[in-house]
Amino acid sequence: MKPVAVAVAGFLVAVTTACSGDTARSGALGPATAEDDDTWPFRVVEVDRLDDPWAMAFLPDSDDLLITERTGTLHLRDGGTGNRIEVSGTPEVAVAGQGGLGDVLPAPSYAEDGLVYLSWVEEGDGGTGAAVGRARLVTGEDEAALEDLEVIWRQTPKTGGDGHFSHRLAFSPDGRHLFVSSGERQQGAPAQDTSNTLGTIVRLTLDGEPAPGNPLADEGGVSAEIWSWGHRNPLGLEFAPDGTLWSSEMGPEGGDELNLVEAGANYGWPEVSNGSDYGGGEIPDHEEGDGYAAPAAWWTPSISPGSLMIYGGDLFDGWTGDAFLGALSGEALVRVDLDGSSATRAEVFDLGERIRAVEEGPDGAIWLLEDAGAGRLLRLTPA
Repeated sequence: MKPVAVAVAGFLVAVTTACSGDTARSGALGPATAEDDDTWPFRVVEVDRLDDPWAMAFLPDSDDLLITERTGTLHLRDGGTGNRIEVSGTPEVAVAGQGGLGDVLPAPSYAEDGLVYLSWVEEGDGGTGAAVGRARLVTGEDEAALEDLEVIWRQTPKTGGDGHFSHRLAFSPDGRHLFVSSGERQQGAPAQDTSNTLGTIVRLTLDGEPAPGNPLADEGGVSAEIWSWGHRNPLGLEFAPDGTLWSSEMGPEGGDELNLVEAGANYGWPEVSNGSDYGGGEIPDHEEGDGYAAPAAWWTPSISPGSLMIYGGDLFDGWTGDAFLGALSGEALVRVDLDGSSATRAEVFDLGERIRAVEEGPDGAIWLLEDAGAGRLLRLTPA
């Protein structure tokens, strides 16, 4: 594997037989193998293939894996056998552009009530917008279903277009709050208008109500949901082991960001960015004292971060607490060293495919989902 950015290591690809639902293209065995075994930090095993995967989450105390496909399908993959079954009862989704079925997370109370939370794009008055709902996951022999699905939050307002929904989900470490990233729908200006939730990260109760103590609680309405604003398209949202909240965000032409998300902070879009408008239009860079929260790390040219995972395991020596971003246009796994509120770009692993999602497995292995077109589910373990 060729060096990229600061440091790049190669990897070994070991292909296993795909399980039911395999949609592999003939001969598509993935990236080339590096020549020097001594440089490999991990080996990669392909364990499954899907058509249009978007997100995944392991069920608590289990190797079983929930996987969403943008086109509307939710899968439950058995961690023991590798068999996949389609979960019934999913919501009707608006599939266009970046829209469709999005994130999935087991509730903090999953062990007691079987609740899972999902995000998706729906149609309505004014166009389309993201929605978040919850339902009970009920499983039986070779079948699974979502029951009593209820919508608990909607992106406001709905607009035309089919981009920048974001709709990533994260639960606070104490299990009391749900955070949702809400993109600015390629509109720009709404990200600076706190009378709507476009271009924001919201903090909710587990029932979808504005969480008490939010920065704009006194303003009421949807403003009371907002935790931070001035975001463009935050497609990663994750808590670090030390309790800090981080978001990875797509910039325009360049200026992709990793942000430490803090209550009441304005991250500047579209007033400032370390990138440029499409077509070459200049945007002022972040500068100290400009009143906006600057990114902890940023990338120009773009890597197009489509996901974020902060590693809490100890299987990989020296990586505990580090951030891992799945790069779409960058076709890579990007590692960032986190130390409290600071972030230092560390390594870029060139995988040769668009990485849509990154997740930590129960044993500390790192799991990747490639984007539509390749669609492989990969498991990374130390070499």
